[in-house]
Amino acid sequence: MAGLLGTSSAAALLSSPSISSSSSPKASIRALSFNPGHTQGRRFYGGIGLPSKKGRSHFSISNVATEISPAQEQAQKLSKENQRPVYPFAAIVGQDEMKLCLLLNVIDPKIGGVMIMGDRGTGKSTTVRSLVDLLPEITVVAADPFNSDPEDPESMGMEVREKLIKGEQLPTLKVKINMVDLPLGATEDRVCGTIDIEKALTEGVKAFEPGLLAKANRGILYVDEVNLLDDHLVDVLLDSAASGWNTVEREGISISHPARFILIGSGNPEEGELRPQLLDRFGMHAQVGTVRDAELRVKIVEERARFDKNPKEFRETYKADQEKLQEQITAARSCLSKVVIDHELRVKISKVCAELNVDGLRGDIVTNRAAKALAALKGRDTVTSEDIAVVIPNCLRHRLRKDPLESIDSGLLVIEKFYEVFS
Repeated sequence: MAGLLGTSSAAALLSSPSISSSSSPKASIRALSFNPGHTQGRRFYGGIGLPSKKGRSHFSISNVATEISPAQEQAQKLSKENQRPVYPFAAIVGQDEMKLCLLLNVIDPKIGGVMIMGDRGTGKSTTVRSLVDLLPEITVVAADPFNSDPEDPESMGMEVREKLIKGEQLPTLKVKINMVDLPLGATEDRVCGTIDIEKALTEGVKAFEPGLLAKANRGILYVDEVNLLDDHLVDVLLDSAASGWNTVEREGISISHPARFILIGSGNPEEGELRPQLLDRFGMHAQVGTVRDAELRVKIVEERARFDKNPKEFRETYKADQEKLQEQITAARSCLSKVVIDHELRVKISKVCAELNVDGLRGDIVTNRAAKALAALKGRDTVTSEDIAVVIPNCLRHRLRKDPLESIDSGLLVIEKFYEVFS
């Protein structure tokens, strides 16, 4: 894969016009107030209210949106300026396959995320977290904890959808795509959200506290050492990734909210493999190896030393390269819908998948989307066979295994079959 891309072609990919800024949405709390005397209630499933049985107390939805004062805004600004510095994406040397997979997922989130596997100390976590600076802006409904899309009812929270049905005006603002880290030790309540029992006892209301899945909606959910994640959290991720919704069942109440996110995972294969069900949820698979060239290793060490010595100054030296990448990503996202792929190429992609005995159609779909995203990144509106050759190993290699004990193919089998079909 690295040979197909090459360092010069990878550099050539990274050049096009963009916009980048950030703003902070208002904080929001969604409360469920307890009404003990009532005999009729409503249960909410995915934003649809259904009458509950008579004779049972219910929880009525009420809004408690908190305004952010100028002092709080200033505190948030200072906090942002003083937060832990992120290593610039443009400063990462080598690892072209991993970087390309990440960029394609930012351009088209429907690709379905990327699984990054490789040796220890090869910059997997550093590369993923460096993506934060390059993330483009999206339009969200102001004061909504689920980052609801004002143009898409399917990705709206329950409360926002009800306002839309009533014909109310939805205030909007632009924010950067959010990246959420999922720690290995996170509890299920923290991931899915829960009911604030303390508030119920002290104030007589039950407030739903959105979890990490709510925060990651329309953003990126990153799991470092994903192969060490507890099984019960894997089940939660599988459910949300499959349906695009997260349902919380707590204290006799059912709350559903949208949870559509780009799932990015990284790990070391020596520490264990992923369950096949979760592995199949990742659109692409990137393999990362240790750099063997001595000169390149020295360059990586020197760059890291410069960053550790003075992060702010180091980031300034790569500011122009970062802005260039941002512009290219924004341009690619805007022209993605215009990119076309010939029917003949689609047939050949499906033929490769069929002859490799890839289960399901997810491999076909992801390969088509990744090839279109790569063409958009290169500034073209037509997909070529070269685009497919670059992305198809990443889209199919982790879907070939029939036996969970087998190791993931390096992609050579996919490349051989590609040239056999496309020649």
